Amino acid sequence: MSLRIFFVIPSLVLLVFSTTPSIGHSLTSSERYHQLVQLRETKRVLYVAAHPDDENTRMIAYLANGEHVEVAYLSLTRGDGGQNLIGKELGIGLGQIRTQELIKAREIDGGKQYFTRALDFGYSKDPSETLQNWDKEKVLADVVWAIRSFQPDIIITRFNTTPGITHGHHTTSAILAEEAFAISGDPEAFPEQLNYVEPWKAKRIFFNAYNFRGEFEPEAGKRYYAMEVGGYNSLLGKSYHEFAADSRTMHKSQGFGSTAGTGEAKDYLEQMGGEPYVNSPFDGVESRWSAVKGGLAIQSQLDQLLVNFNFIETSKNLPALLEIRSDMLELDSRIPWIASKLAKLDQLIFSCLGLGMEFVTNQELGYPGEKIAAQLLLINPSQVPISEISFQLKDTYFPSKDTKGDETIKLPISVELASNEAYSQPYWLKEPLDGALFSIKSQREIGLPFKEKVAGDLIFTLGGQKFKVVVPLIYKFNDPIDGEVKQPFTIVPEVDLSLSKELVFLVERADPTLTVTVNFRNQLLDGTLEFEGLNANQFKVVGAEDFPSLKKRTYTVTFLRGQSGKLELTARFKSTSGQVFDQVIHRIAYPHIPNLTYFSTAKIQLIQENWKISGGTIGYLEGAGDEVPEVLSALGYQVNFLDEASLELAELKSYQAIVVGIRAYNTEAFLASKQEILMDYVKAGGNLILQYNTSSPLVIPNLGPYPFAIGRDRVTVEDSPVQADWKHRILHTPNRLEEKDFEGWVQERGLYFASKVDERYQSPLTLQDPEEAASKGALITAKVGDGTYVYTGLSFFRQLPTGVSGAIKLFINLIEQ
Repeated sequence: MSLRIFFVIPSLVLLVFSTTPSIGHSLTSSERYHQLVQLRETKRVLYVAAHPDDENTRMIAYLANGEHVEVAYLSLTRGDGGQNLIGKELGIGLGQIRTQELIKAREIDGGKQYFTRALDFGYSKDPSETLQNWDKEKVLADVVWAIRSFQPDIIITRFNTTPGITHGHHTTSAILAEEAFAISGDPEAFPEQLNYVEPWKAKRIFFNAYNFRGEFEPEAGKRYYAMEVGGYNSLLGKSYHEFAADSRTMHKSQGFGSTAGTGEAKDYLEQMGGEPYVNSPFDGVESRWSAVKGGLAIQSQLDQLLVNFNFIETSKNLPALLEIRSDMLELDSRIPWIASKLAKLDQLIFSCLGLGMEFVTNQELGYPGEKIAAQLLLINPSQVPISEISFQLKDTYFPSKDTKGDETIKLPISVELASNEAYSQPYWLKEPLDGALFSIKSQREIGLPFKEKVAGDLIFTLGGQKFKVVVPLIYKFNDPIDGEVKQPFTIVPEVDLSLSKELVFLVERADPTLTVTVNFRNQLLDGTLEFEGLNANQFKVVGAEDFPSLKKRTYTVTFLRGQSGKLELTARFKSTSGQVFDQVIHRIAYPHIPNLTYFSTAKIQLIQENWKISGGTIGYLEGAGDEVPEVLSALGYQVNFLDEASLELAELKSYQAIVVGIRAYNTEAFLASKQEILMDYVKAGGNLILQYNTSSPLVIPNLGPYPFAIGRDRVTVEDSPVQADWKHRILHTPNRLEEKDFEGWVQERGLYFASKVDERYQSPLTLQDPEEAASKGALITAKVGDGTYVYTGLSFFRQLPTGVSGAIKLFINLIEQ
């Protein structure tokens, strides 16, 4: 059951604690006992790094489950600028996937998850480049906010502050963590935060020393604390290696499936600031129970329950738990750690009774103004009675009968979505970007991993004490293969648009038509299709067709040629009543995370150029996933997707070119046995274009006709200068490229360039980042027999879908060789 327990803290921050879907009867007695042990411990650790998957899951798992401390991971970004091994999503979509992967990872290793407003804008090589993009003061403020909100005793960074040895975001995370550590206790620093939190000074800050390339060897002359993190937790039945591997495996979009290690393992902490210690990083960290009136008595009660805990009938622990809760309610719940303990205690009470709470509906999507039939379920398998049950949804109360035990309450709920109800847009995407930061207006929302949209308050009395639990509305159904499935309930527009393509090319052989589908949630509405940014005489609606049973209307639009260049348009449907709808719904579904939904305006780029294009047939061999084929189709090429069965020479000879998608030699094992056929295709006059792969793991060591290696060279500055052999055929046939064609690129020039390149290859481009050595491995090509072979690390997979004209022009030339 998806349950979230909220405590409203008037003068401090609102802390939200998300439980796993298995709250209640699915926990074992030993897991419930483990929660009790964690209740007693009050130490807190904040782990800081830059991206999803940067965190040391083994250390987090050990601290949370071995030392029983409360651990939070602060990731500066959501990983938007990374790569995606499981699908085509990049940018904003990928950031949402990686956010959920982090949340799932924390559910496994026992930590909490927080973020700053920083956008992952892609790889940077040093912190100065990173801070040219991020507003340092704002990101620093967010790190200070995290420290003041979470109130850690110690802070641990994954990286150190030495520039040039790792990703610039990595180094920046350590720099900002150390600066935030120094000022978070100062009321003069970011005083606007003090409306919600108090200044907080952590006792120490450490660098979790490691070696990116292998086993860490402590450096002579430096003092490290060696933490043994490889042990076995007999209470939970898993080693910390296993926790760590399972947690890291949740980073599936990054290809980080992990196998657990075995035996002893040490992590090393190097102190970077704060009070010196003698025996342990936690030296001098007193139990927080001793710092509050009545706290030591509660600690004593917890100690007694730990001795007398009933593992066989956990409901019999209820009297002791309620007594502890009664005393804890006398404490100041505005203090973050006390609010957290109260939330954990309530969770433990519900778990010991096997209580389940669900607010469910049989539909996944709803629109503003719609009435949703839902049901509240209160499942009480214990013999303990629950009384004064009610459910509050906004201003409406739904009373229920009492439960005497071993009973499930089923309360029908009518959810009336307001006509101006906000869509279920992730909260950090509601406003336009503020440079390379997400714009978040509410201070209290900064740092939260996500927010539920529709939820109600379940109120009841148990053992004479009042409980109030926020229960989100979920979509629950039975899948014939997977059984019971739960997904978030999502609010979408009543009318949304779907575009057949986002790039429309007015070039030779390209189809100048666009299909716009208007989707209606309720009933078809009368109205017109418009294009903001385009005069009415620049397009023609050549067809419109209604599909009432599908609640759709399709418009076929032809764009007319005008001046060369690029126009950005917004499609919108305007109803006869004056309502304007211009949103596209993006849906992301993978089995390891919840279904995700976000919205964007229906933007189209109209590109008119005098490019020469043959419009031939191209074979596309997909790898990890990219949107290059859609762009090639929009340009007028006939794109056929290839698979293992179609990689036979007789069939391949029919293709003008074969394009291999990103990381195909990392993901498609069958290429090892088909490589010779691909080389024969080239020798017979074919044109083979390989997009980037990473160096490990490759399914075959030799990707080309002549030797080269996949290096780690990349050029991260997207507008860095380009040196070119303009006489090379690729740069002038059939379309002549110029320096201006390398303007306006996005995020980066390229990555994983070729290295150790055989002299039989030609390298028409030389790229380099500022103050870096030049690289000629971004694009290498060779004539082989009657054909052409190309390997390129240029980021065509980013440039083409975003409509970068120069990159599109260059890719056309690669195909037309």
